[in-house]
Amino acid sequence: MATREGSAWRTLVLVGVVASCAALLVSASYDFSKERIAANERARLLARLDSVLDPALRGRDLATVRFTVTDRELLGTDKPVDVFVATDTGRPVAVIIASVAPDGYNAPIGLLVGLTSSGTITGVRAVSHRETPGLGDQIDIAKSDWIEQFTGTSLTMPDPPLWAVKKDDGHFDSITGATVTSRAVVKALKNTLLYFMQHRDEIFAQATQAASLDHADAD
Repeated sequence: MATREGSAWRTLVLVGVVASCAALLVSASYDFSKERIAANERARLLARLDSVLDPALRGRDLATVRFTVTDRELLGTDKPVDVFVATDTGRPVAVIIASVAPDGYNAPIGLLVGLTSSGTITGVRAVSHRETPGLGDQIDIAKSDWIEQFTGTSLTMPDPPLWAVKKDDGHFDSITGATVTSRAVVKALKNTLLYFMQHRDEIFAQATQAASLDHADAD
């Protein structure tokens, strides 16, 4: 009897040890996967940010401050929008705004808009959309170079009234068969430029403050 009880206890202890080890392995695997996923997300974000920077700035060791702003009318959403300010020895040299084109054909279109400190577009990428395959999805740089036409533009090149597609007597080409999508992107970019020019001093002041806090925390 004692032998059977002892055997039962040993079995229970063994099962407990195996269960504990399994739990530890699952926990460690989850932590490792979570860290790897986070690292991959950071790498993708950095690649996207780099793609809309002035080529002269790519690969340089720039300090970057990230914060959020809200402006439904000009940034296309009620939700907070990410703003990234890149600085070189404390001087703002680039701004990237993650604005939204709310009037996409099927759904809002997420954009990354790179700007110089004076408000010239250095690059645009559509980072999320549900536009029609073969038509509106040409906003994706992997599908066509249509979105590259905005590089080098600003609110003075062309003037604000010309920030429209050519079908509407504007400056920009539209995607064949996807005028709604084209209009949505052009309008969103114009509004992003308007937001930046109206809030440039605030953006730079907030970036300077955030950078100072980060520096103080590091010390």
